[in-house]
Amino acid sequence: MGAWDSGPFDNDTAADWCGDLNDADVSKRPNLVREALTRAAGEVGYLDADVACEAIAAAAILAAQRPAGQPITSPYAPDFLRGGGRWDVPDDLAALAVRAIDRIVAADSEWRELWEDADTEGASEAFDAVRELRKVLAA
Repeated sequence: MGAWDSGPFDNDTAADWCGDLNDADVSKRPNLVREALTRAAGEVGYLDADVACEAIAAAAILAAQRPAGQPITSPYAPDFLRGGGRWDVPDDLAALAVRAIDRIVAADSEWRELWEDADTEGASEAFDAVRELRKVLAA
């Protein structure tokens, strides 16, 4: 995971995925978000960090659209959502995002292992950021 910070968009995989989402036809964006979340939530084996990073970015995008969500300010997020951009998302995606997050922080997740092995303040911030996303999405 080429991470340079602990935020949901602050790694190579998430930034690339956000670029693809930004470039996608508007009608295809909901499916791209759903696919990223479904891959993570549905993994029954060891969860790859890249799959987790895409799902975390998707969850952050959804959380920003919720009443308690924070606006997206990261320069690595999709352009159309930065600075408080709004997007109508299907209602069922929040519950799917919660399931994806639960899977990402489970014991057999490479994302979790990489951050635990890092043993830095950034690791604590990464886990806190994901917990906050879950809280907003579950509300």
